[in-house]
Amino acid sequence: MAHEGQTDVAVVREWYDALANGDGDGIRGALAEDVEWNEAEGFPYGGTYHGPDAVMENVLGPLGTEWEGFEADPDRFLDCGERVVVLGTYRGTYGETGAAFEAPFAHVIAVEDGRFQRFDQYTDTALVQRAVEG
Repeated sequence: MAHEGQTDVAVVREWYDALANGDGDGIRGALAEDVEWNEAEGFPYGGTYHGPDAVMENVLGPLGTEWEGFEADPDRFLDCGERVVVLGTYRGTYGETGAAFEAPFAHVIAVEDGRFQRFDQYTDTALVQRAVEG
């Protein structure tokens, strides 16, 4: 996915494009083998996951199967030197309850050698929980 000489922001932008297009290879391919992925406490998949398999099984897979139309819609990409900060909006409908939600997010991503080394999620988890609980 990453190309030689690509900026960290370009790598992150490509990942969000892969996410929006359901490109599983592109999504997984951007994650370093030792990626540390942190979902906010209170989010349905809250916790820390290590490695692409754990991220796909415990976070990204369930987002694709338990939700209808779930999206992480990025609005701004900020190059902060060692990190890329992405500001955007989550949207989706939880399948079991049929309840929809919308919540702002900030993702703080460390990229090394063209792959995500660390991902930290910040969002209003109460808005997501309301959709899960119906």
